[in-house]
Formats: sequence, structure tokens, C-alpha cells
Amino acid sequence: MPEHSDGYRRGARIAAIGLLVNGGLAIVKLTAGVLGHSYALVADAVESLADICGSLVVWGGVRVSALPADARHPYGHGKAQPLAGFVVALMLLAAAIGISIEALREIITPHHRPAPYTLAVLVGVVLVKEGMFRVVRRVARETDSGVMLVDAWHHRSDAITSAAAAVGISIALIGGPGYEAADDWAALFASAVIFYNAARLIAAPVHELMDAEAPQVTDAARNVAATVAGVTRIEKVLARKSGLRYWVDMHVEVDPGMSVRRAHELAHGVKEAVRQALPHVEDVLIHIEPAGDAEAGAAGCPAELGTSTNDRPR
Repeated sequence: MPEHSDGYRRGARIAAIGLLVNGGLAIVKLTAGVLGHSYALVADAVESLADICGSLVVWGGVRVSALPADARHPYGHGKAQPLAGFVVALMLLAAAIGISIEALREIITPHHRPAPYTLAVLVGVVLVKEGMFRVVRRVARETDSGVMLVDAWHHRSDAITSAAAAVGISIALIGGPGYEAADDWAALFASAVIFYNAARLIAAPVHELMDAEAPQVTDAARNVAATVAGVTRIEKVLARKSGLRYWVDMHVEVDPGMSVRRAHELAHGVKEAVRQALPHVEDVLIHIEPAGDAEAGAAGCPAELGTSTNDRPR
């Protein structure tokens, strides 16, 4: 579908832009941090270097998830997206732990006060990263991409850490001698924020990898299927997400006296109705059951009464 392909293209393009932005910021922050004696800025640069790896993972996950289904992957490659999101969240956790360890080491080690220009660098970083967060979050919501949402909050975490570093440097500059460690306390605070966001964000890709229920899809599919003529009752609806698309399984009750051919046609009608109403649904598998005897239907319904949009190669 056009909107399907466009979603993958937009995700890959945004990930590539994020890669370039993170690369440029990492160079600027590392140079300014080393020359300006600001560990908070150096820590921020290290995180940006990790962000480059994260952007590569996101870009790769989006690219792989866009590959068509094949004989070995009849459901497509959509799981590459939540897998990439999980990896990026783990990288955030690792970055938070690493920054906190180094910040503590710097707090107990006497060092120079940061240079004033490091503050200007951090203000610019905050503006750039907050802008990236807003752009990537909008694309993530428009395409319903979990990995892009993780990447968006990755940018927001960077903006928060840079803002915290700016506060620490400001205190160090205003306070004068004896306040040099404020820069490092800011880095420690930033690491706590990163860790919290990473722990919160890791849940979304894990749920998708574990095929967690999608009530917003199942409820909508149930309502659409119930309007199809010949459907007596919708007994069960399940849905799971893979990439930007959903796969739906549905148990539909019909008149017990209905012929196999008519039940098969009705199943196709339900399937098409759901797919037309919900463009983000890739496939619908219908299981036909006799009305008033759901258990018997589940146990003895011929397999031919199920139907699936499975025009993908096997």
C-alpha cells in the first residue's frame, strides 16, 4: 500500500537525518568539552557518539522491516523495528550507567572550572535536540512506529541532559572557586534522567516483540465485522503488531445451517470490510463458528472456513 511504503521511507529518512545531526553534535561537544574543561559536555558528547550507533540501529531496523515477505518470513520483516527499538533502549541504559560512573569519579577529583563558551555550545545543542524530538515524534505518531517513538525520546533525553549540563556550568561559572563540581553533579543528574527514560521506553518494543494485545485495533475490527450482513456475533478478536502493520485473528459466529460456500464468502466479506476500514491492518484470518455453539464450532469447524489475505510468497 502507498501509505505503508511511505511510512517506511519517512522513517528511514528521519533516521538518516538523526545520524547526521548526532555526528555533527558529537564532534562539536567533544571538542568544546575537552578544550573548555567541562566533563558534563564531554559526557554529552559520549552520549551523542552512542546516539550515532542508535541512529544506525534505528535506520537499519526501519530498512529491514520494509523488506517484503518471503518464503522464510511469510509475515514480513516488521519485527525488525521493535527489535531495533529494544537495542536503542538498552544503549540508553548503558550510556546512563557509564555517565553516572564517570560523573562520580569527576566529583571526587579536583579539576578546572569549565570555560564560558561551553555554555553557549550547550544552549545550541538543546535547541537542535528539542527540534529533532518534535519532528521525529510527529513522524512516529503519523506512522505508528514504536522504534521512531523511542528514537524521538532519545533526542528529548539528549536535550534534557544538555540542559542539565548548562545549569551545572552556569553554577560553576557564577559560583567561582569551590563550585567546579557543579558541572559534574549536573552530569550525574542527567544520567538519572536518561536511565529513567530508557527504562520507561523499553516496555513498548518488548510488548510488540511479545505480541501484546492491541485493544484499539481489536475493538475497531470487532465493530466493523459486526456490521457485515450474515454475521451473528463476533466471538473473539486478537491482533498483533509487526512493524507498522497489524495482523488480526477473528472468530465469527454465523447461522449453523449456512453452507460452506456461503460461510467462506461471508468470511471474505468480513476480511475485506475490516481491511478497508482499517488500512493499517495487513491481514485478517477468519474462523467460522456456528452461532449458539461456539465450543463445538471451535472444535469441529472445517479448516476451509478460515480465510486469510495471504498473497505473499511461501
